[in-house]
Amino acid sequence: MTENMKGLLLDDRWAPVTSEMGFLETNAEHAARAFAAWQGGLLAPRGIAVKVRSVSGTLEQALSALLPLTSPETRRHLFMPTRSAWTAYVSNGWTGTDAASAMGYMAETLGCRGMRVVAVPHTYRKGKGRYGAVILEVYGPYQTHWLNYLRTIYAANDGGPWVFGQSGEPFPFEKLEHYQARRVRDRFTFDMLKEYLRHLGLSPFEEDFYLPEGAPAWLVEKTGTFVPAQTEYTLAQARAREDL
Repeated sequence: MTENMKGLLLDDRWAPVTSEMGFLETNAEHAARAFAAWQGGLLAPRGIAVKVRSVSGTLEQALSALLPLTSPETRRHLFMPTRSAWTAYVSNGWTGTDAASAMGYMAETLGCRGMRVVAVPHTYRKGKGRYGAVILEVYGPYQTHWLNYLRTIYAANDGGPWVFGQSGEPFPFEKLEHYQARRVRDRFTFDMLKEYLRHLGLSPFEEDFYLPEGAPAWLVEKTGTFVPAQTEYTLAQARAREDL
C-alpha cells in the first residue's frame, strides 16, 4: 500500500526533490554535458548561460548543490553516478523533479535507455498531505507506439479515485497477475516497483547506490536573466507546501 512506503531514499528527507527521479543508462559526466549542450542551445537567445561543474561529497552534500529550489524556472540539474550502468537525475524545481520530458529526450539523443521513477506515499487527508503515486516509465533510443516510451506502469491518485494503467511490452519479470487486484492501488505497489528496478539493475532507494567510491556528481547550472516572477525557496519551504 502506497501510504505505508518504508525505505524511501534518505527516509524521504529530500522529498519532494527525490519523490521523482530520472535515470539514463550512460556515464554521468557524459549525460550532464549533453544535457547542458541541449539546454544551452535553447536558452542562449535569452542570454542565459549553462555551465557544468563537478560536486564531491556525500549524497546529501550533492543534493544540497541544488539549493535554493526555484519556480517557475528550474535552474539546477544534478547527474549522479551510481553502482550500476545508470546515471541518476534530479532537479531543483520547488515542487520536485520533473523527469519525464528530459529523460525521454536524452534517451533518444544519447542512444540509450532512460527512466522515470516516482514513489510518493498517499498521505492526503482533509486538505493536507500528498496524493500517492507509484510510477515506472522506461524510454528507448527510438520511436515507439508513443514517442519513445518502451514501458509504462502506474498506480496513482491525482485528486480523485485511484487509477492504474500500463502500456508497452511487459518485461519478463513482471507480476502480471497483480494487475488484476481488486483494489486499484494494489495493482502496482512500492514493493513491486523496487523489485522491478532491481531486475533493471537499480536500487534507487538505497543511499549507498549513489556516488560510488567517491565519484563526483555533475551539476548543470543556468545563470542569467530569468522571468520576473522567478522565486527561490528553501527545502523546508517546499516540504511545508507538501505538508511533510
